[in-house]
Amino acid sequence: MTNNLKLAVVGHTNTGKTSLMRTLLRDTQFGEVKNAAATTRHVEEAWIGEWVRLYDTPGLEDAGGVLDWLEQNTSNQIDGIERLQQFLASPAAAQEFSQEAKVLRQLLQSDCALYVIDAREPVLPKYKDELTVLSWCAKPIMPVFNFTAGRDLSDWQTMLARRVLHVSSAFDTVAFDFNGEIQLWDNLATMLPERSLLDTLIAHRRYEWARLDTDARLLIAHFLLNVAAYRQTFATEAVLTEKQAEMQTIVRQAERHLHKQLLDLYQFYNNELHGTDWAMQAFRQDPFDSELLLQYGIRTGKGLATGAAVGLGFDVLTAGLSLGMGTVVGSLIGSIIPNIQTISDKITGTQTLWVDSAALTVLAARACELLAMLQARGHAAQDELALRGEFNAWAANKLPDELQKARRKTEWSQWNGGTVAAAQKERAEAAQRLAERLQF
Repeated sequence: MTNNLKLAVVGHTNTGKTSLMRTLLRDTQFGEVKNAAATTRHVEEAWIGEWVRLYDTPGLEDAGGVLDWLEQNTSNQIDGIERLQQFLASPAAAQEFSQEAKVLRQLLQSDCALYVIDAREPVLPKYKDELTVLSWCAKPIMPVFNFTAGRDLSDWQTMLARRVLHVSSAFDTVAFDFNGEIQLWDNLATMLPERSLLDTLIAHRRYEWARLDTDARLLIAHFLLNVAAYRQTFATEAVLTEKQAEMQTIVRQAERHLHKQLLDLYQFYNNELHGTDWAMQAFRQDPFDSELLLQYGIRTGKGLATGAAVGLGFDVLTAGLSLGMGTVVGSLIGSIIPNIQTISDKITGTQTLWVDSAALTVLAARACELLAMLQARGHAAQDELALRGEFNAWAANKLPDELQKARRKTEWSQWNGGTVAAAQKERAEAAQRLAERLQF
């Protein structure tokens, strides 16, 4: 084996070979995936780091026909590789068996094969024929079970064992499990004479996965600090609706940008089958919709939110007063509050509007839920992301210290007209601490 490992991804048509490639590469744009036979027509190469070269191959459609040709046209007194070489040099390989010929040529040039099995399928004679033909390439073959959710693999494992294929892996390309990927590489390493290359790859994949998680949490933390520090001041009740709408629009757009950043980070992109943002329909629900409070079980000072106006109180941040008296007006306001005059308004004529704790908690919960979904989503998944409302990073009335501090740091929000750079170091430290608090 050279300083990189050549892996041929092989198997019957429509078992998920390209889907496996996409998930291992973390790239929804590799190849073409359709619910139709023989989508992949040519061998496609891709790299994982500098260690592994993967080859996506066409689906095996008529391995039984290849076996018949070999029985009729080659001698059983020569070994499998010689028989296959005669087949590949024949007109049949360029004509009726061109797909199979491409697979066999690539496997002969590779170090090992990942034989992808659709676990939803019963053990059929055609699969036995495929394994027979592939075995004549004299290369290690590791079966990889795809679409394994709720499936009994015992019949498959019995058949494989009879063909001396005792090492296999379960790797669902829809419901992704990072530990399952590591197990795949580890199982493969047991079949090769030199495993140091795959040990290096495993270490790299662990590092890369942890880095993605850290980067994602920091994106969420910086977004939440930006929102928590954001506020608007106004002098008259007449502009309240305008200021409220302006703040909500900015926060909505920022949340959508955050979600796109998370998708891009994990290399989930728009899908040509569904159109723009096809996977994100659940997250189109307005983050300021009071129904989200109910969905996430978030309580305000008045119990479960009902969509009515939030309560009033004293805001220590307002108007620069030494006592800081003012009005706390949450950005979940459903309508103009009829009587907004308060003590600070009478003294200074200034009010402050800011995103309240319940809204911050919703934004944090949605971001954490999206991240958890992406970390458990294979790159072959075609379904929309569905909110379950299962994540709450904290109680709405107990914001983390970092967000409480952000309330007093207008320079931490880029939307306040100042510059975040002036407080970049302090905010970065707060973001690091907040990112470590995020739980899901």
